[in-house]
Amino acid sequence: MNRFRRQEVTAAVVFLLPFVLTYGVLFLWPTIQLAVLSFQKAPLIGEGQWAGFRNYARLLNDKLFATAVWNTLYFVLLSVVPSTLLGLVIALGVNRLKGWTQSVILACFFLPYILPVSVVYRIWMWITDNQFGIIQYPIAAIWGENVSIFRTLPLFMPTVAFITIWWLIGFNVLLFIAGLRNISSEIYEAAALDGATRWQTFRRITWPLIWPITVLVATIQLIMQLKIFDQIYLFGQGGRTDSTLGMVELVYRSAFQKNQGGYAAAVAVVLFLVIVIVSVLQFQLARARGQR
Repeated sequence: MNRFRRQEVTAAVVFLLPFVLTYGVLFLWPTIQLAVLSFQKAPLIGEGQWAGFRNYARLLNDKLFATAVWNTLYFVLLSVVPSTLLGLVIALGVNRLKGWTQSVILACFFLPYILPVSVVYRIWMWITDNQFGIIQYPIAAIWGENVSIFRTLPLFMPTVAFITIWWLIGFNVLLFIAGLRNISSEIYEAAALDGATRWQTFRRITWPLIWPITVLVATIQLIMQLKIFDQIYLFGQGGRTDSTLGMVELVYRSAFQKNQGGYAAAVAVVLFLVIVIVSVLQFQLARARGQR
């Protein structure tokens, strides 16, 4: 028995060792180095001086950091909940379709997800162009003139959030479809025999059983949108506007444009901790609700 046990342990070590090494080299060690760098006054590359908590104290007095935090949280509020709920609604509709119709509709929703962000940017810049964009026709009919959407601050974040939802909604729909297909049809047949309405079926059967997928989708979207950079940077015309600054863009600006590696590392550590804390809290709250 001891010999077989040693063989099992050896096999487990052999299979796990590549992952552990990769995880340690590509994630754990850079994370430790990032945390150490955040306590230094240092350039992005090169030696620095130990600064203690000065970088973190600087964050509290930095108006750009406060703006970046607010813009990031605002974007999360505009995108995470709507994309999760809309993905569920679309998945419920697509799941009712059959055959090739379902495949075509699902492909139409998933197609934008495979596009790179540069293509998404170019498509929507054409659509919203102040001179010839197709969306300017209804805007001009309502406001009486064309509107430069991405240069109008109150419209910037909601528009980018809408584009992000359009871009990523296909992935959410796909996850919800997979969850819905795991629900046995016999449960719905029994509910129909008991005279349950569609709303009762959804509230009592579909929603509780699809809840783990909902938590998964919301958590993935939360992590992705807290790290928002590409869309805001591109639609903000290269990130030249402080009013649309996000946390990742602040890291980029501090590190690569101002060569303040220590300060950029402090911002990155704060963002990392926010993602970890919010994700854990969301998971625990969701699990507590599921147990009820």
